[in-house]
Amino acid sequence: MTQDKTGVRVPDTKLAREATELVRESTSELIYHHSRRVYFFGSLQGRNRDLSFDPELLYIGAMFHDLGLNEQFHTSGRRFEVDGADEARRFLQARGVPEDSVRRVWTAIALHTTPGIPEFMEPEVALVTAGVEYDVLGIGYADIAAAEREEIVALHPRPDFKKRILGAFTDGVRHKPETTFGNVKADVLQHYVPGFQRGDFVRTILDSPWAE
Repeated sequence: MTQDKTGVRVPDTKLAREATELVRESTSELIYHHSRRVYFFGSLQGRNRDLSFDPELLYIGAMFHDLGLNEQFHTSGRRFEVDGADEARRFLQARGVPEDSVRRVWTAIALHTTPGIPEFMEPEVALVTAGVEYDVLGIGYADIAAAEREEIVALHPRPDFKKRILGAFTDGVRHKPETTFGNVKADVLQHYVPGFQRGDFVRTILDSPWAE
């Protein structure tokens, strides 16, 4: 295993190396560096919360969590989180990983944009979301020491990250706007896609075929 100055260990296993290679080859530098930071920040939040987790599963979840934004999934008709989770499942099953571990990774990716639920689930599920929330939203920003945060960003820079990640989210879901109903990506399309009309839960109920 390799270790940086934060004390976080990156699994030096065949599975982790193959995941790294796949993500580096199939996604942008933006998504690659973001995914690595999610692993580091998630691991540190796991330490802060005194959670025992499988670093390899957390790493796979972090590395695959935004894979569903890739162009090949733009017309899938599914939420990008599910596309990424399905890719991770295929990757793990092809390598004989036990089904309980596969399920944890799938769930971690599928729920990483659904706040209020992952934190009560298995540590790997909770910590993928924690890493995403830290890197994208700054939630719990003060929980990690500035020196550790700076070390991670030095390894995996985030130039103009806020605007660039919003652009990646927009490009990843604009072709399937129906998949944003009831989730945070509707906010992204509301800001960046002219003419987008977000689904209305109340209107959906009132306009349903039921008479009352």
